[in-house]
Amino acid sequence: MSVGNVQCQQNFGQKRTWFAASLPGSLAAGPSLADLEVLCKHLYEGTDLAQRMQAEKVVLELIDSPECLNQCQLLLEQGTTSYAQLLAATCLSKLVSRASPLPIEQRIDIRNYILNYVASQPKLAPFVIQALVQVIAKITKLGWFEVLKDQLIFRNIITDVKKFLQGTVDHYIIGVMILSELTQEMNLVDYSRSSAKHRKIATSFCDTSLKDIMMLACSLLKELFAKPLILHDQRQQSLAVQLLKLVLNCLNFDFIGSSADESADDLCTVQIPTNWRAIFLEPETLDLFFDLYHSLPPVLSQLALSCLVQFASTRRSLFSNPERAKYLGNLTKGVKQILENPQGLSDPGNYHEFCRFLARLKTNYQLGELVMVKDYPEVIQLIANFTITSLQHWEFAPNSVHYLLTLWQRLVASVPFVKTAEPHLLDTYAPEITKAYITSRLECVPVVIRDGLEDPLDDTATVFQQLEQLCTVSRCEYEKTCTLLVQLFDQNAQNYQKLLHSSSRNPIEITVQEGRLAWLVYFVGAFVGGRLTYTSTDEHDAMDGELSCRVFQLMSLMDAQLPQSSNEKVELAILWFMDQFRKTYVGDQLQHTSKVYARMSEVLGITDDNQVLETFMTKIVTNLKYQGRCEPVISRTLQFLNDISVGYGLLKRLVKIEAVKFMLQNHTSKHFPFLGVGGECRLSDLRCRTVFYTALTRLLMVDLGEDEEEFENFMFPLTVSFERVTRIFNSSFEQEEAKRLLVGLARDLRGIACALNTKSSYSLLFGWLYPAYISVLQRAIELWYREPACTTPILKLMAEFVQNRSQRLNFDGSSPNGILLFREASKMICTYGNQILSLGTLSKDQVYPLKLKGISICYSALKSALCGNYVSFGVFKLYGDNHFDNVLQAFVKMLLSVSHSDLLQYRKLSQSYYPLLECLTQDHMSFISSLEPHVFFYILTSISEGLTAVDTIVSSSCCASLDYIVTYLFKHLSKGKKTPRCREISQDGQRLLHFMQQNPDVLQQMMSILLNTIIFEDCRNQWSVSRPLLGLILLNEKYFSELRATLISSQPDNKREVLDQCFRNLMEGVEQNLLVKNRDRFTQNMSVFRRDVAEALHGEGASDPGTSDAMS
Repeated sequence: MSVGNVQCQQNFGQKRTWFAASLPGSLAAGPSLADLEVLCKHLYEGTDLAQRMQAEKVVLELIDSPECLNQCQLLLEQGTTSYAQLLAATCLSKLVSRASPLPIEQRIDIRNYILNYVASQPKLAPFVIQALVQVIAKITKLGWFEVLKDQLIFRNIITDVKKFLQGTVDHYIIGVMILSELTQEMNLVDYSRSSAKHRKIATSFCDTSLKDIMMLACSLLKELFAKPLILHDQRQQSLAVQLLKLVLNCLNFDFIGSSADESADDLCTVQIPTNWRAIFLEPETLDLFFDLYHSLPPVLSQLALSCLVQFASTRRSLFSNPERAKYLGNLTKGVKQILENPQGLSDPGNYHEFCRFLARLKTNYQLGELVMVKDYPEVIQLIANFTITSLQHWEFAPNSVHYLLTLWQRLVASVPFVKTAEPHLLDTYAPEITKAYITSRLECVPVVIRDGLEDPLDDTATVFQQLEQLCTVSRCEYEKTCTLLVQLFDQNAQNYQKLLHSSSRNPIEITVQEGRLAWLVYFVGAFVGGRLTYTSTDEHDAMDGELSCRVFQLMSLMDAQLPQSSNEKVELAILWFMDQFRKTYVGDQLQHTSKVYARMSEVLGITDDNQVLETFMTKIVTNLKYQGRCEPVISRTLQFLNDISVGYGLLKRLVKIEAVKFMLQNHTSKHFPFLGVGGECRLSDLRCRTVFYTALTRLLMVDLGEDEEEFENFMFPLTVSFERVTRIFNSSFEQEEAKRLLVGLARDLRGIACALNTKSSYSLLFGWLYPAYISVLQRAIELWYREPACTTPILKLMAEFVQNRSQRLNFDGSSPNGILLFREASKMICTYGNQILSLGTLSKDQVYPLKLKGISICYSALKSALCGNYVSFGVFKLYGDNHFDNVLQAFVKMLLSVSHSDLLQYRKLSQSYYPLLECLTQDHMSFISSLEPHVFFYILTSISEGLTAVDTIVSSSCCASLDYIVTYLFKHLSKGKKTPRCREISQDGQRLLHFMQQNPDVLQQMMSILLNTIIFEDCRNQWSVSRPLLGLILLNEKYFSELRATLISSQPDNKREVLDQCFRNLMEGVEQNLLVKNRDRFTQNMSVFRRDVAEALHGEGASDPGTSDAMS
């Protein structure tokens, strides 16, 4: 490392000129250096948003310019700021990443130039070096399989890096950065490119280079720390950071192509290749990283711990049983050393990584193996003390607690399966962990309230996750947990009652007690919900009853204070407990002799789950009556009502309860204020009404049958509201009141319609709504189309109303209701479509809420109506009714106002448009074939782009739509070759045939995409892809032959014969028709073809031309 800068430059030669002679234009043709530096200032330092956006636009133009390479060279050679060099690196990165790559010679020159540039200027700003190194990594990855003069030209990067390692410390750092960035880039999935090609490159890199890089990194670390470290030397620190990052990138490599989601962090196992065994079997390897942790400052020791996390996650099968025991012993020895000298854990980064490290120990090793480790009793005691201390300091690194609880959850869950005689000691420590968590949460309440800190209870997702983990831990020595919880609950409940009855009520003290009670209720709910049938005993059930009694008593105490006072957190905790108790102890499958009811019978008089249901429904009614303006409580209450009203057995029991009868007869704002639409009510507050009416209608339907009078009585409050809206429309027209009323009604009716799944029940609702009130909804769409808060609920109601779920829309043969319903849906879609298009151009942030969301609902409604099978659409044309034609034209108008990018960008829009298009191409090809050429071209383009969508709903619908279009074309072409009569029949398709003759490249491009998907991609809907592909091949046999020849010729000689045979096998036994039997034969052939081609292309010798080469 003492060799100087001159030496390193000589290693690369003196070439500093770029291939400028091969580029058109000159340096003067593009922006001047001064212009470019102003651009950099606006881009990286500017605060003016408009200037920055303009600068980004200029950069994009620069990248597409033929002068881009010259301008980048100008910035690197003569730029006066680091930002100028960063801009050059950014442009180069974009340039080499384009779908259509630069010529191989240019990419080699760019790579060599950058290597020389950073070698000659090693003291560039770190972010500039990082950006330039990224360019080298991208070039290397994308050219990994490219050959020049019989050499894999881009694989000599390791040799180039070793030259850097012979230079100064700065060069040494750059060399390590190149390896680190290359490893990371090889592991990075670019979803805009072929996933199969990425895996092929990553696998080849892993097989040929990654082990050498890992061994080199470890040896360099050993060399670096063999000498005393000068920690205040910034360059030495930087070198250590880069080496540790390199090791971490090697260990983070996706060895088997699983692309594990980072959210599943605690489940991760590192699939180390078998040929790496020697590295992991050397005790010195683990010792090195434990020593690094102890000797380095926190910024570096954190990286050492991150590496140890991955070492602890190594797959079990890498070792034999004795080797695994020895490896685990080394890991636990390191854990013991860290916990005996815990000073470094005061750093949040170190603490978090150490918690992850502990969790990974149990992920990959069994409890039976852990207890056999030397010093296990001391280690488990140290881990327990560390966990207890961590839980007591609840405000410190709260996100790390998840990993500690994961460790203990898995340890306790493994207890029934331990077969060794060695004591696991969990019955000693697990209750202590549970106690520490419970007491720490209770102790945090006064601190949070008095100091105004963020309340952990507000983060319900984290609380529920931790409670789910804790409930497993709590079941170890459950008696101790229950005794503690009963004691704490009684103590806090008594204190709370004293405060309530005190003459000098202290609001803060009351709030503190309510916060503690909320936590205690959550604990009871979690522990009751954690009951497991195969491990539970009568004694445990009796303890659950003891705990549950206290929550039911608290529920009564809280309800007694209504409406004067209420606590949201306690109410939410009680609802959580009710849901957990319902899942565990309420239901047909439960034995009614469960011991949980023994204690509840003595204290509360609750003897079985029927009485629990009565208590639940009474609580629901109480909440809906008195918590009307507390949206979280109302929302959670209604969700609980919805959950409990599912299943015929429960519904039969619920309808006998007085509280349920009360709700069915009194669902008005007088009794349930949340149904009100007063002046303080916002339109968004009305969303919960849909859930309420869905549950209520389920209960109504249990005994309703076809009793029209009973249904009219139930609908009476809605009838009154509709009549009120009608009067408002016919008079002075108070818009705000009308909006709130109508939005509420739309949500109520949608909830009712969602629960109606039979012909008789749906007919009752249809008769109530049509024709009396449907015109009011039509009028609202016409008036308030600019306000999605009004139109969205009404459109969603119509989308639900036209859906033929469970064949509920099978009207009688003499009934016109199906046609009448479609006419109303058509009117609404046409009205909305015509009005929304009058809004003109909308900004990017407004286009979805104001326009595209409504269009997606309209498409969803239209698809349901067209596929409902309750309307004969030929009737409309036969009798001169234009509603069917109008709605199809509205579909086209709305579609043309949407860009192709928006169709795929907005998931709800794409998931409504593409299934609708599938329906239209399946049953209404006469309409599709009659479209104007530019409209049909738009639709085909949307299909082409959707074929490669990640969403399988979209891609499968595109395949189906394309199949119907191709089949229609094929049939008409076939008919045209037969009798004159058939030629006359095929006149409907002449326009479509003419379009295809004028634009043959459209179908050819889609054939290319489908073949590319089959051969190179991870095809998840192979059957769907095969159906249109056969038709495309039969319509474009010549082009198919050209594609086949292109692919085969792009492969090495030794692969060509195999590929040629694969293509012959693909069409073997396939006839010139699209009959089902022939299609099935082709689909079977294609499955074999895909497998055989994958095997043929696998290996170093095969060239993967990629999407843009062989299949364009």
